Amino acid sequence: MHYIRCGTGKPLLLIHGLGGHWQSWNPILADLATKREVIAVDLPGFGQTPRLAGETSIGTLADETAAFLQAHGLTGIDAVGSSMGARLVLELARRGGIIGGAVALNPGGFWQGWERHAFFSSIYLSIRLLRLLRPVLPAVCANPVCRALLLAQFSSRPTKLAPDIVTDELCSYVASPVFDEMLAQLAYGEEQQGAPRNSITQPLVIGWGRRDRVCFPWQAKRALAMFPDAQLHWFDRCGHFPHWDAPAEAAQLILSALGGARTTAATGLSYARDERHVEQSLSLQLAAR
Repeated sequence: MHYIRCGTGKPLLLIHGLGGHWQSWNPILADLATKREVIAVDLPGFGQTPRLAGETSIGTLADETAAFLQAHGLTGIDAVGSSMGARLVLELARRGGIIGGAVALNPGGFWQGWERHAFFSSIYLSIRLLRLLRPVLPAVCANPVCRALLLAQFSSRPTKLAPDIVTDELCSYVASPVFDEMLAQLAYGEEQQGAPRNSITQPLVIGWGRRDRVCFPWQAKRALAMFPDAQLHWFDRCGHFPHWDAPAEAAQLILSALGGARTTAATGLSYARDERHVEQSLSLQLAAR
């Protein structure tokens, strides 16, 4: 797999989402590199890494990531994932012995019923629109109004995002040879598996944007039910990519959670530790509206 390394300190693995590449992490890369040696990968079929010879799925991507870590002497590394990458991080944590602590930002795989179809249909239509716009994407992304329309599902503040970061990300979606295959796999392929309580001994934090329109906030309850050893962090006024909408908070969460801290008093970060707390958080969110 293609990857980049930067920074100094304890190694930290970054795994992008569907269609993305290592540059997806640019909004927080420098902040993380001040404390950790960051290793950001391009998964097979994305960025500069060739596609796999066979099927591309969460299972095969997890196999390839585990093999990559073993080949580079990085087994046990702390890991952070976004969206599809967050689901992949949870899968690696579930398997045990592959990664250390983990932060999963807005993981996919916890949808049910109509949510599954809504996810597939909306992303299916979006990627086809992007392919049509490919020749003019840089100009489209430079316009705040167009940027807001293109990223309405993904970001709570698309007009504030840097046009070059948005252009780079969307062009990466278009260029991926496995985007359609992986989209179908995520929506209708293998089901997300969980991990029994006390089976994950390393720090595990699931971060969720309260305004996520890809993986809806109420899915966080299911995520905690399947991964009861996890802590949940809510990102207020944040969409599907916390490292885009709230980069300072996302970097702080990652560095704090994977630095061994299990309490929040010193950091000001808020966690919901069980399903009851999730329900309370969602009730407060709805009441605020």
